[in-house]
Amino acid sequence: MKYVTEYRDAELVQSTLREIGRVVTRPWVIMEICGGQTHSIVRHGLDQLLPPEIELVHGPGCPVCVTPLELIDKALNIAARPNVIFASYGDMLRVPGSGRDLFAVRADGGDVRVVYSPLDAVKIAQANPDKEVVFFAIGFETTAPANAMSVLQARSLGLTNYSVLVSHVCVPPAMHAILSSPHNRVQGFLAAGHVNAVMGYWQYPAIAARYHVPIVVTGFEPLDVATGILAVVRQLEEGRAAAENAYGRAVTYEGNRPAQQVIEQVFEVRDRQWRGVGPIPASGWGLRPAFAAFDAETRFDVGEIHTQESPVCIAGQILQGLKKPHDCPAFGTECTPESPLGATMVSSEGACAAYYRYGRHLENYELGVMN
Repeated sequence: MKYVTEYRDAELVQSTLREIGRVVTRPWVIMEICGGQTHSIVRHGLDQLLPPEIELVHGPGCPVCVTPLELIDKALNIAARPNVIFASYGDMLRVPGSGRDLFAVRADGGDVRVVYSPLDAVKIAQANPDKEVVFFAIGFETTAPANAMSVLQARSLGLTNYSVLVSHVCVPPAMHAILSSPHNRVQGFLAAGHVNAVMGYWQYPAIAARYHVPIVVTGFEPLDVATGILAVVRQLEEGRAAAENAYGRAVTYEGNRPAQQVIEQVFEVRDRQWRGVGPIPASGWGLRPAFAAFDAETRFDVGEIHTQESPVCIAGQILQGLKKPHDCPAFGTECTPESPLGATMVSSEGACAAYYRYGRHLENYELGVMN
């Protein structure tokens, strides 16, 4: 398939890795911000094929993983109500709240449905006028346009039984939070191509200059990731720090302006709590006052919910690039996809899920590369 198979060419990937080895002269720590990139790296063993000077750490770019526990518990509260149809992407059903998950709510009789688009949830609201339909609107900038469009469509259809539980977060503020932390180890970033396809990368030059950290936009296939790492290493070795686009087939500097306009029409900037990370000012979106009627938190008056994370789970440190999944004492034992302690073990973009899926918890783990 064009634009896929050529970016999985093992010989091209290995050639790029050899070039990284030729260029690098000292240790560097690079963070891939996106969970999709993490899975590609672990699946193909790229982190183990890199020169020993290069350490890859995994960032908070998994929307399921950073959705705050308080909001998960609000979702559970709403989904359990008898007159509600609660619609969500499949990943969210296994994310543990304080006591259970959405699968447990469904097992107890709650009407919890998996959808593939928020517009599917709007159709469900049309077909069930006697029910309250709530869509769990999570994600980074990538999913925000479609979620915003669902609200606009519901309004145009005159639906009064549709609402969204919003947990939208943004990448640039998370970069600021990581780089300004006294514990920061990150010296370069691989930025998430799908986020930048929507938002462009015009915000990144200022971040790169402020912290003197290279930021390279790249994709998700092995060659994309290897090319992005090479671009970061070249900048680091030359003492440069710039925003660079290595994903030109999908990303432009300005991004998708119509999509950005839809986001701006429906959402406004808000402070957001990030699971495992904490509060980050102006790091997400919430509904504008003009769309308050579609706000599930207000409609269902869930108010303040107090929560407590597992004391064993170190997901927060993993999301900040401070530790790896195998540093957690519960990884692969107390914490598995069947009995997760944290969201990073159940999300399809979670770092712990990637390490578990590809056998990094097994004593007889053997590197399988580019298979």
